[in-house]
Amino acid sequence: MRRRTLALSALSLLAGPALAAYPERVVTMATGFAPGGSTDIAARLLADRMAEHLGPQTRLVVENRPGASGIVASDWLRRQAPDGYTVMLVESSSHAIAPSALVGGTRYDPLRDFSHLGVIGLAPLALVVNKDFPAQDAAGVVATLRAAPPETYTYATSGVGSIPHLASELLALGLGTRFVHVPYRSGGQMLTAIFQGEGQFGIAVLASAAQQIRDGMVRGIAVTGDRRFPSFPDLPTLAESGVSGYDLTTWNILLGPPAMPAEIQAALNRALNAALAEPGLRERLLTAGVEAWDRPNAPADARAFLAREVAKFRDVVQRTGVRLET
Repeated sequence: MRRRTLALSALSLLAGPALAAYPERVVTMATGFAPGGSTDIAARLLADRMAEHLGPQTRLVVENRPGASGIVASDWLRRQAPDGYTVMLVESSSHAIAPSALVGGTRYDPLRDFSHLGVIGLAPLALVVNKDFPAQDAAGVVATLRAAPPETYTYATSGVGSIPHLASELLALGLGTRFVHVPYRSGGQMLTAIFQGEGQFGIAVLASAAQQIRDGMVRGIAVTGDRRFPSFPDLPTLAESGVSGYDLTTWNILLGPPAMPAEIQAALNRALNAALAEPGLRERLLTAGVEAWDRPNAPADARAFLAREVAKFRDVVQRTGVRLET
């Protein structure tokens, strides 16, 4: 009996570090964008609720590491310790577009170089036009763009290689025409340019354009996903409006450094899914332009989702020929 007791004590000592409480200190959730943008807002909403589900004394802080549409922060993340104290909210620009569109490629592989902790939600885009555009509804705008001679219309974007650039070139392909591209340095500048008539239309991240649409600065015409967005139920999809097969949606996903222990991945995944199940958080994310994920969302599901999106965006990049330089 004494030998058995000693053996059990020895096993408990060996197991102690592996089973230590997690988290024991502050967890950092990084983003690759500046404070105040849609990605930053989503991160702060999520961090607040995930912290409570990780434990009553847990602190989860957001750290902004802007640069090259999230590429800089993503490369930084893959080199962090896989101990669960550094995670990152990423989006399609850094983990689906850049690996295919960036000249020379990225230093990281979106599937190989990260731990995939869970999908956060979908963030659709919206086709918007200025007040002088010669059509009012979605079908009319699509028909007008299709019928005009190539390069008749000018579209604004938040930069070469950005998701609005990619989405607009995909629209041109779907309509069998060409538009004139006028890039700006940010989504805010892009929307201002459309309001002022420097660009006649654009495809903007809905989270960024929502207030301008509500205020009447630009006219919301259609969303780019495969279904209408709950906050703007009157906006049809582009596919409904005459652009057959058009489906391009951005998203947010939570990642960690590669080779995170399975039990830590599971703890973060449980906290994420518990937070996303809260009606209050879902409503706040919706207001911020993100439709919270409501499908199977284990780490393996998140990796499979990202693999599909990487393949889809690779195809779009190849078809449009859009390239990105840092």
